[in-house]
Amino acid sequence: MPEGDTVWQAARRLHDALAGKTLTRSDLRVPKYATADLTGRAVLEVTPRGKHLLTRIEGGLTLHSHLRMDGSWKVYENGRRWSGGPSHQIRAILATTDRTAVGYRLPVLELLRTTDEHRVVGHLGPDLLGPDWDPGQALANLLSDPARSLGEALLDQRNLAGIGNVYKSELCFILGATPWLPVGGLPAARATVVPALAKKLLEANRDRPIRSTTGRRGQDLFVYGRAPRPCLRCGTPIRVADQGDGSRERPTYWCPTCQLGPTPAPGGTRARNRTPHGN
Repeated sequence: MPEGDTVWQAARRLHDALAGKTLTRSDLRVPKYATADLTGRAVLEVTPRGKHLLTRIEGGLTLHSHLRMDGSWKVYENGRRWSGGPSHQIRAILATTDRTAVGYRLPVLELLRTTDEHRVVGHLGPDLLGPDWDPGQALANLLSDPARSLGEALLDQRNLAGIGNVYKSELCFILGATPWLPVGGLPAARATVVPALAKKLLEANRDRPIRSTTGRRGQDLFVYGRAPRPCLRCGTPIRVADQGDGSRERPTYWCPTCQLGPTPAPGGTRARNRTPHGN
């Protein structure tokens, strides 16, 4: 699923294909922008901001897109068959003399003034892969609501931008805390390393075709998507439950032995509440 590292990769592919070139075709297949024509304008750059993509275009325009769960941008050499999905899923086409970028299943696509980019990304916290990265501010943001669960705080893009559901689960495992542990319950020594650890994981994966948090070939993730297989550390079956992020419930994975703190009991109530300790 698209998170900060995969969005960074998408931005690089689009930038390499389009930047410095003039658009020979422009087709935005959303009602509000169906008549917008960018043909004849040069693409200046494509840059990521957290999970957002900003394609800056000559004349002070920015095409803003967000992939969310299923969206993707594919780049094809002209004359090659498009293979990203059926045509009715195409939301955007940007072509130059040699490459065509096709946006599939984009839930967010809007054309705005570059000077108005703050309207769509101004709320974001420090970008884990961006030039504005500020670990001190990211930590302060995370600790600003100590009663909030760690998983929800990590997913909140206003705290730090780029973490999605996969990294949420993996970070909590590495920290030895369940995603339901209140942020304020995380020992200070662990809390202070959260921003640096998150940045390390995303930076390590931004150039990889397959995301890995374990460093083990064939065993790429510690917990995400692994229920009920055994934990790679202790052998306990990995568990999964839904956790909200303020907008929707998301499947959340954890090891009940390696991660300490509250967990959901059957029926949705929180069961045991064990305090994390150092290791």
